[in-house]
Amino acid sequence: MLALILQSLDDDKAEDVVQIDLRGKSTVADHMIVCSGRSTRQVTAIAEKLSDRLKPMLGHAPRTEGKSQGDWVLLDAGDAIVHIFRPEVREFYQLEKMWLDGDAAGGGNGTTTAH
Repeated sequence: MLALILQSLDDDKAEDVVQIDLRGKSTVADHMIVCSGRSTRQVTAIAEKLSDRLKPMLGHAPRTEGKSQGDWVLLDAGDAIVHIFRPEVREFYQLEKMWLDGDAAGGGNGTTTAH
């Protein structure tokens, strides 16, 4: 599933993709992926296409939040949670920093992949 998510984000030109390994740190999911889209339209399009690509694997569409606004969309695919932000919103919340700072102190399991 993680490979499909990362490929989908790459195909749809998501920017500044950060993958965070949550195994052993959270019971919510095994992976968190944070990325940016340049506009509300791109954020929404990335989310819609990713949802469509995950549907056959999951047997249902992943749960989504925030798609109607397009500033920050969350897709919950069970083992993986994907956050898609407009850059300004991502900078404001600094969501990945919270998790990656914890990695730096605990051995560094976060992976940054810039596209």
